[in-house]
Amino acid sequence: MKKKSGIKAWAEEDRPREKLEFRGKETLTNAELIAILIGSGNSNESAVSLAKRLLISVDNNLTKLSKLPICDLTKFKGIGKVKAIKIITALEFGKRKLFEKPAKLDEITSSKKASELMINAIGYLPHEEFWVLYLNNANKLILKYQLSKGGITATLVDIRLVVKKAIELSSVGLILCHNHPSGKLKPSKADIELTNKIKLAASTLDLKLLDHVIISGKTYFSFADEGIL
Repeated sequence: MKKKSGIKAWAEEDRPREKLEFRGKETLTNAELIAILIGSGNSNESAVSLAKRLLISVDNNLTKLSKLPICDLTKFKGIGKVKAIKIITALEFGKRKLFEKPAKLDEITSSKKASELMINAIGYLPHEEFWVLYLNNANKLILKYQLSKGGITATLVDIRLVVKKAIELSSVGLILCHNHPSGKLKPSKADIELTNKIKLAASTLDLKLLDHVIISGKTYFSFADEGIL
């Protein structure tokens, strides 16, 4: 019986897609990234082996690879027109990224600024939503993230997800935001307990909880401003 040599026969941790998911995109070689794009090789070699052979043909130079037309790429057994277009498209995206101006990040300098970012999103909702603003070390917004969506009076919050997302983003500061559809801005006992739990969990990983802002309509309540953070 012929022994399988394709990617599916490899140890799971050595498969490109799984490697990207569990170890991060930075751990993949150029051949492994191309292998993910093309998905499969041919009857004689895996997608990674095919990708390596393709790279060798251009002296492992991605710029040269990006200049190959479809007809040259399809000369490789296992690369049809669709796969060739995927490779060309991915490399073109990479080239365009080099010339793209970096997005201007909002700087969160106060509870007022944080509330202004969130009022249109949650200020007038008939149900509660819990969001997290993830900031870099200059207090500039990296991501505005909806963590959960609940009912009229409450929403569930998984503290582990708050911290996990911060680590993924390399964030150093957090601002919690949620709304009170009732119009009452005063934090509940549950709000205070949750805030303290998140603050403790964040501090163990050198993440700073900067504020927790409760929003209703155009008004807001800031834990930091009220000195209860």
